[in-house]
Amino acid sequence: MSAEPLLAVEDVDAGYGETQVLSDLSLSIDDGEIVSLVGRNGAGKTTTLRTIMGILEPTTGRITYRGDDVSRLDATKTAERGLAFVPEERRIFPELSVKENLEIAEYGGATDADSLSVGEALDTFENLKARAGNAGSSLSGGEQQMLAIARALVGGADLVLLDEPTEGLAPYIVQDVMDIVADLNERGITVLLVEQNVHVCLELADRNYVINQGEIVYEGSSTELEANEEVLDRYLGITA
Repeated sequence: MSAEPLLAVEDVDAGYGETQVLSDLSLSIDDGEIVSLVGRNGAGKTTTLRTIMGILEPTTGRITYRGDDVSRLDATKTAERGLAFVPEERRIFPELSVKENLEIAEYGGATDADSLSVGEALDTFENLKARAGNAGSSLSGGEQQMLAIARALVGGADLVLLDEPTEGLAPYIVQDVMDIVADLNERGITVLLVEQNVHVCLELADRNYVINQGEIVYEGSSTELEANEEVLDRYLGITA
């Protein structure tokens, strides 16, 4: 890992109109890591991802990617740098086929990244390959999540921002999604994982940030977080 982080969020405030959500928030991600951002509902997790991606503009603070200031870039320009946002609602095109959803992702992604072709993406996600001609609306929740992640790879992402990828999925599908995230990382993709399911974070992440009321209140490895009963109880509602 280089001395300079891949992504650095420094003293960021952000919100919606007059409502401030993030307060003096700082975090960093090194190239090749899986880092989780975990917290209760309403803690500011999704707002953090939206601000990093350029959907929201920070009111104060600075965001850098590969050393370049991206704080004032919109989402399109941020995507061209190699970031991809997979929102909780997935936002696939329901009337288009799986293959067509992936073909659209070839346009507007990173300009100089090592992206997957549509064929390579289908080979990677065997469930999707078997349903390549099916409409997005016909897919299960887990398959829609796989399609959303596959689109990020076709778009050439170096850093994938995943917002609650296991939300609403059956336990056996949760494991499938976790395996996909681990496989992404093995391919060299850096991941910022937002999750309310702490156990998913503890299994996947190299490091974890705990957010509460828009502020980072804890940072540590999965081993350290799992052993910290006070943090688990106070901020995440998990008791030993």
